[in-house]
Amino acid sequence: MYENMIAITNRHLCDEFSYFEQLQFIASLHPKAIVLREKDLSPEEYEELAGKAIEICNNENVMLILHNFYDVAIKCNHPFIHLPLHILSELDKQKGSFFKIKGTSVHSVEDMLLAKKLGADYAFAGNIYETDCKKGLAGRGLDFLKSVVEIADFPVYAIGGITAARMPEILQAGAAGGCMMSGFMKMTP
Repeated sequence: MYENMIAITNRHLCDEFSYFEQLQFIASLHPKAIVLREKDLSPEEYEELAGKAIEICNNENVMLILHNFYDVAIKCNHPFIHLPLHILSELDKQKGSFFKIKGTSVHSVEDMLLAKKLGADYAFAGNIYETDCKKGLAGRGLDFLKSVVEIADFPVYAIGGITAARMPEILQAGAAGGCMMSGFMKMTP
């Protein structure tokens, strides 16, 4: 059911379980991947969190993608990273060559062209729908999603207001799947 979905973490959204219990539950659902997006932490705090998250995801055979902290990913010998576009553009070739998979987020056709030029392996395109994460920002819609999918030469995942019920129209627009934060972080068994 979740094979085309990527779970995005946010420990501030955990309701009933501890963060690691929630992460374990999400991993047990076997989404396409989990992105550890706890960008408000210090590098040291993120490294500690990443170590536990890597263990959980490895035990469930689910890909964990670290976010933003590429030096932590290298230190943890973890070759999957998601970087904001401006950080991907600053990543030097030596550090960049460590990663087997590098993803980024795009918010325009121009962003997608830059992501391709920088060698991204996938992109999150959004926000597609209105979302609490981007209060007051209108969704870019399915036409936007189609426009970036058309020029991408790698998988594109819709992000922003994504739900399981919206997956058919996202896939019909050409996306490889969708990313969901709140739905996964607040989900209970």
